[in-house]
Amino acid sequence: MSVEPLSQKEIEDRLAELPGWTLDGDRLTRSYRLDSHFAAAAMVVHIARTQEELDHHSDLTLGYHTVSLAVHTHSAGGAVTEKDFELARKVEALAPGHGAH
Repeated sequence: MSVEPLSQKEIEDRLAELPGWTLDGDRLTRSYRLDSHFAAAAMVVHIARTQEELDHHSDLTLGYHTVSLAVHTHSAGGAVTEKDFELARKVEALAPGHGAH
């Protein structure tokens, strides 16, 4: 998986395929609203497991009914890379209504 920084156009093209994800400064961000705090906490565990499998970790925040992520690649100087989008796609698959949970 490439850790080369993506161009603005490449980022925009990939974001078009991931509704709900945005570029905030130098990070991909997304928040999810879940039905309960327990569901949000469970999603955090699934995301953490996915991050370990990919060896790619993001800022991950648990709120009362929310889970928020901010993703960028430290080894690319904090830039957005394909590795960030790989994580974003896998997190989307974990989101309620999108895949196995």
